Amino acid sequence: MQEIIDEFVVETLENLDRLDSLFVTLENDPQNVDILANIFRDVHTIKGTSGFLGFSKLEGVAHVGENLLSKLRDGDLVLNTYRTTVLLHMVDAIREIITAIEQTQGEGSGNYDHLVAELSRALTDAGDQYEDVLATPTADPSVAPVEASEPEAAALAERGHPDDSDPVLVAHDDALTNEPADVVESLAPVMADTPAQERVEQEKSVETTPHVEHKGGRSAAESSIRVDVDLLDDLMNLVGELVLARNQILQYQIDTQDASLQDTSQRLNLITSELQEGVMKTRMQPIGNVFSKFPRVVRDIARDLGKQVDIVMEGRDTELDKTIIEAIKDPLTHMVRNSVDHGIESPAVRAAMGKPETGTLTLRAFHEGGQVNIEIQDDGAGIDPQKIKRKAIEKNVLSATEAEAQSERELINLIFHPGFSTADKITNVSGRGVGMDVVRTSIEGIGGSVDVISVLGKGSTMRIKIPLTLAIIPALMIESKGERYAIPQVSLVELVRLETASKDIEMIQGTPVYRLRGRLLPLVYLDELLGTSDTPSTKDESEDASVNIVVLQAENHDFGLVVETVNDTAEIVVKPLGEVLKDIPVYAGAMVMGDGVVALILDVLGIAQEAGITSQRNTLATFEETVSSEKEAEPLLLFRLGDDPNALMGRMAVPLRQVARLEEVDASTVEYASGRPVVQYRGRILPLVWLGDTLGLGANHQIDTLQVIVYERDDNQIGFIVDSISDVVNEVLDVQRPSDILGVRGSAVINGIVTDVLDVDAVIAVEAPDLLQPKASL
Repeated sequence: MQEIIDEFVVETLENLDRLDSLFVTLENDPQNVDILANIFRDVHTIKGTSGFLGFSKLEGVAHVGENLLSKLRDGDLVLNTYRTTVLLHMVDAIREIITAIEQTQGEGSGNYDHLVAELSRALTDAGDQYEDVLATPTADPSVAPVEASEPEAAALAERGHPDDSDPVLVAHDDALTNEPADVVESLAPVMADTPAQERVEQEKSVETTPHVEHKGGRSAAESSIRVDVDLLDDLMNLVGELVLARNQILQYQIDTQDASLQDTSQRLNLITSELQEGVMKTRMQPIGNVFSKFPRVVRDIARDLGKQVDIVMEGRDTELDKTIIEAIKDPLTHMVRNSVDHGIESPAVRAAMGKPETGTLTLRAFHEGGQVNIEIQDDGAGIDPQKIKRKAIEKNVLSATEAEAQSERELINLIFHPGFSTADKITNVSGRGVGMDVVRTSIEGIGGSVDVISVLGKGSTMRIKIPLTLAIIPALMIESKGERYAIPQVSLVELVRLETASKDIEMIQGTPVYRLRGRLLPLVYLDELLGTSDTPSTKDESEDASVNIVVLQAENHDFGLVVETVNDTAEIVVKPLGEVLKDIPVYAGAMVMGDGVVALILDVLGIAQEAGITSQRNTLATFEETVSSEKEAEPLLLFRLGDDPNALMGRMAVPLRQVARLEEVDASTVEYASGRPVVQYRGRILPLVWLGDTLGLGANHQIDTLQVIVYERDDNQIGFIVDSISDVVNEVLDVQRPSDILGVRGSAVINGIVTDVLDVDAVIAVEAPDLLQPKASL
C-alpha cells in the first residue's frame, strides 16, 4: 500500500496547489462554471481516494466541501467571500492532513469538527448573511453574523478570541490577510477548538514521530515528477539514435588497433546500455493499470446476462512498455467480454452440471522467455469444435469436405476468422462476429501471438504472448545471398547446424523437413522465399554442404528458416519501412547497421504465412498430426550379456528412464540373504540378480568387478548384474518383433543393429516378486 499512498500524496498535493489558484480566480469570476467544475472534480477525487485508503478524517472534510461545491456548481448557492474563505480553509486542512499522512502514515491529531460545521453552515442560506458583515468593516463585533444555538453560543463565549498560538491562523495567516478583521474573528474561534496546551503537546508528538523517507531523504512529492508522454517518446527516439551511433563506433573499433579508442568505445557502450535501460524503465507500467477496469466490466456484463462471475487477477505488478499497455487494452477487453458471455454458463446450467453456480474468470500475467504472457482463463463450457464446424459450413467459411479434414485445434482457431461467431443470437455484448479477428490482428501488430486452448465442459484459456517493448529489441543477425537481415529474438527458439544436409533433410509431400528430436520440422529456404535463390531447395542430393537452420515460432507452429550465415546478436532500433516495401509481408521494418548500411527486419509471422506454415489448407498443417503419431526419441542404455563380447547375441537395451544408477561393485563384497545375493549399498541392502542367467544367456561369475544396473520403484531397489555397459543412445524405441523369451519384450533396430529390449517387470516377477512389495518385506 505504501506505493499507492505515496502516489496519492503526490497527486493530492499537486491538486491542492492548483486549487489555491483556481479559488482566487473563481472569487473574481463567481459565475465561471468551468472553474467550479474543475474544483469540484479535484475535491471529489480526493474524497473518493481517501475513503478507499481508509483516511476517514480527510474523507469527512472533503465530503462536506464537495457538498458545498456541488450546490455552487448547480447554482443553488452564490459564491461570496465568506464561502471562498471557508473553502480555502478546507484546502489548508486537507494539506495539513496530507502532510501528516506523508510524514507519519496517519492523519494527525488535529480536530476539524468545527471546520466541518462551518462548511455545513456555508451550505445554508445563513452563509449569505456574512456578505453583509464583510461589507461593513466597522460592524459591531458583538453582533453575531448568524444566530447560534445556545450550546454553540456558550462554547464561543468560553473560548473567546483565538490567541497567536492558534495553528490554523498562524499556519495560514496569508489566506486571511486581505479579509476584514471581524470575519477573521468570527471564523477563527469556530475553526480552532483545541486548547493551546493540548495543541503544543500534539505538535510535539508529531515532531517526535519518525518520518517516512524516500530516496535521499526526500518526501514522496519531492521524489517523483510527472512527465509528458511525448517527451518520453522523444527521449526514447534520441536514445535509439545514440544506440545506432554506439553500434557504428563499436563496429569501427573492431577494425582498428587503437587501444585508447577501444577503451573509450567500451566505456561508451556501458554508459549507453545503462542509459537505454533507464529510459526504458521510465516507460514501463504495471499491467494492473489495465486489469483494474475489468472487475467493473465483468460485473456489468454478468449482471446483464443474469450470471454470477468472480474475477481473480494474478501478476498485476508485471510491467510492460506504455505503448504495449495501450495496444492491448481493447483486445483484452474483447476477450474478457467473450469469456463472460460465451464461456461461463448461467447459474442454473452450472448447477445442473455439478459446477458451482458462480463461475471464475482468472486473469494472469507473467514474464517468460523475454516476453510477457497473459492468460484469460474461465471455468465455463469450453468451445465445442463440432458446433464451430457446423457454423463454418453454414457461413461458407469451409466446405463440408474441408471441415471434415480439420483437426480440433484448427476448428477452434476459426473463432479468429473475420465475421465468424458461434452465438445463436445477437446481443448488445456479442454475436456480430466482430472482436476476435480484431484481437488477433491487434496482438500480431505489436509482434505478439494469441492462442486458445479449450476443453469442452471444463473451460477455455486464451494465451497472449507479447514483447516487453517495441522501441529497441534484441535481434539475431543473419546473411543470405550477401544481404544482411535481422530476426527478432522474441520469435527465436534455437539454432541448428547440419554438417551433412543431404542425409539429414527429408522430403515429405514435396516439402523439406528435418527430424528434430523425433518431431518433423518444416523448413523454409530464405533465399527461395525472397526470390534470390539460384537453385531450388530440392538440390542435388549428392551435395554434402552444411546448413544453418534458425528454428522460429509463429502462431505456436515451429519451423526452420534455412540461412547461409548466422552472425551474432544485436540490439536494434526499429525503423518504419518505405512505401515500396511496407506492403511486403515478410518484412517488419528496417534498421541501420553499425557500419551505416540499412538492413531489413524479417517478419516471422509473415514468413510463416507466405510459406504456408500456418495455413489450414496447406499440407504443412498435417505435420502436427504426423508428429503426434510419431514416437518420441528417448535415451536408451545399451548393455551386453553372455561370455562373448563380440557376439551379436546378448546385445540388449533398456530405457534410461528405468535406470536409477549405474554402479561398479567389488565381487568380494557380495553377501547372501535368504539364499539370494545382496550387497550393502548406501546404507541399505541391495538384492542382486544375474541377468544373464535369468535370460538363459549365461554369465561370467568369475569377474572381480560387477557391472550393476540399479532399478528403483516406490523406494524399493534391485540390482541387475550385466557383463558390460556399452553406450547410451537417443533413439525411437520401436519394438517390432515380439519375443517368446521370458524377460525380453521383443526386438528393435537401434543404431542400425537388431537389439533385444529388456522387460524389467517380467524379470522381477520371476526372480524376486517380493522385492517390489513394501520395504518392510525385505
